[in-house]
Amino acid sequence: MSDQQGSIASRISALSRMPIAELWTIWDRYFKSRPINPNRVFLESRVAYKLQEEALGGLSSTTRQRLEAIGAKHSKIKLRASPRELNFAPGTLLLREWGEREHKVLVTAEGLFEYEGKPFKSLTAVARQITGTHWSGPLFFGLSDRGNQGGVR
Repeated sequence: MSDQQGSIASRISALSRMPIAELWTIWDRYFKSRPINPNRVFLESRVAYKLQEEALGGLSSTTRQRLEAIGAKHSKIKLRASPRELNFAPGTLLLREWGEREHKVLVTAEGLFEYEGKPFKSLTAVARQITGTHWSGPLFFGLSDRGNQGGVR
């Protein structure tokens, strides 16, 4: 094992012995928001991944797509989003007029959708937040072939 890998392993091992306040400090360094229903195992696993990613590099987009395809093939759970939705460049601004006001959604570097300062995992979740009902996010923002109610800047 290289010195770098040994160092990462010892840092990850130390997470389980850390006071929760210290774990939150590390969490805040890597994530913009805290989970709604956190538990220690979840926090440790996400922080451990970020430590490894920082030291050794993250998954390539090809590997990520392959893993999602394998998961979809062996699961009843559908992919989170279409490939088109996953390929927004960070900083893309999505606009939609609804309820007599303009709603703006920013695509973050983490691949999330930020609306009114809160991160969302999907455009569908943002559309639900805006309307209070279930909508297809791409359809709501005019990104599907079935409609053009919104726009991209």
